[in-house]
Amino acid sequence: MTDGHTTSHLSSVQLHALRQDLLEQLEQRSRHLDGLRVQERESSGADGTWQELVVSITAAERAVAELSHACERLATDAYGHCTHCQAPIPFERLKVRPLARTCIDCQRRHEAA
Repeated sequence: MTDGHTTSHLSSVQLHALRQDLLEQLEQRSRHLDGLRVQERESSGADGTWQELVVSITAAERAVAELSHACERLATDAYGHCTHCQAPIPFERLKVRPLARTCIDCQRRHEAA
């Protein structure tokens, strides 16, 4: 059974699996970000790891934002379609790369540019 919206090429089972994966990743990355922020508060900044910590926090914030955006797209039925050509993104691609926003053809064109 499908939801009848823009993600109709994905079954309800596939959508559920993708949603669970995204939510688990979001929870994991959020916990990691919280831990990094604790380290940041507790750090004096005197040692050489301060810059690495800031880079790690920035990367973790970006990952949390991307996962949150993917969850929002899932909730609004915008998930699973290429942002460039609107073609359905196959479940197999989404399973491997749940944050994929483009189909393989558009991704290849982007990488070749």
